[in-house]
Amino acid sequence: MIKTSHGKRYPLILNPKARSEKADGARRFIMDHAGRFAIFASNSAEEAEELAAIFAASEEPVVVAAGGDGTLNAVVKGLSGKKTALGILPTGTMNVFARELGLPVDQLKRAFEVIDKGETVDVDLFSMNGAPFVQMAGVGFDAQVIEETKWEAKKALGPLAYLVSAMKVLGDTPPKMTVHFDEGHVEEGVAVLVGNGSLYGGQVRLFGKADNADDLLDVLIFKESGYKVVTDTLAGLARGGFDENMDTVGYYQSSGLRVECDRDIPVEVDGELWGKTRVAVFENIPEKLKVLAPKDAAMPKWEEMLRALSPWTPNK
Repeated sequence: MIKTSHGKRYPLILNPKARSEKADGARRFIMDHAGRFAIFASNSAEEAEELAAIFAASEEPVVVAAGGDGTLNAVVKGLSGKKTALGILPTGTMNVFARELGLPVDQLKRAFEVIDKGETVDVDLFSMNGAPFVQMAGVGFDAQVIEETKWEAKKALGPLAYLVSAMKVLGDTPPKMTVHFDEGHVEEGVAVLVGNGSLYGGQVRLFGKADNADDLLDVLIFKESGYKVVTDTLAGLARGGFDENMDTVGYYQSSGLRVECDRDIPVEVDGELWGKTRVAVFENIPEKLKVLAPKDAAMPKWEEMLRALSPWTPNK
């Protein structure tokens, strides 16, 4: 931690442009505890990455990221391959990675207590065309939905804005993809989702076998588009996530893969639009990411209830 005449402070990187009621509450919390932080407001994801890299090069033991999954991804990029541990103050809308780790996403005081406690877990890191990610990535459909959903729609409709965009994208002609796995087999589809952890898009457990410390990616290949894939996806969610092949969705685990598309299509990493490409290469980053988190995270109560009510047998 950074030393001052009044003691040690955690370097904290935040996005001052975040616009939400939750972000306002987070800023109040941070200022109320300003004596525990050396606060650095980033002007962009690139600057957040640069700040994290500077702290890591200075051998800071901990860097705290205050923000949503976009801010978190930028800080993770800066810490990739370094020994500095990541602390998380989850102040975004979804906070998927924080939920994956069992952090108290709605109680910043308790999240800060986790940081102060100092327990760490080692998490796999992967990259897509060289861009590190810690939770998930998507080639095609879900990235198209993110691209289609504007901030004004999210402000007006909340999560429903993504549903509106998804219905629009479902009507488009899907791309053709060929997926080459490092293990040697080849599959075809119209969209690919890749998970390092089990959660996708918030509290949705999508990858039933995922373990973010097993050096494997969990891969869903959607074989066709349209409403049949929607019903199969809903069935998979009700079962607590996919863990086997279905009519329209194939489930695989792999140490790495290459996705080739018949045209330039959007790609997202950790819920943020990366850009467009015809080839997306997913590779393992050998060095683990150290994260301040509880070692034994309990399953959320809502998920326990859902699984108890589901007609399908839970996978995990």
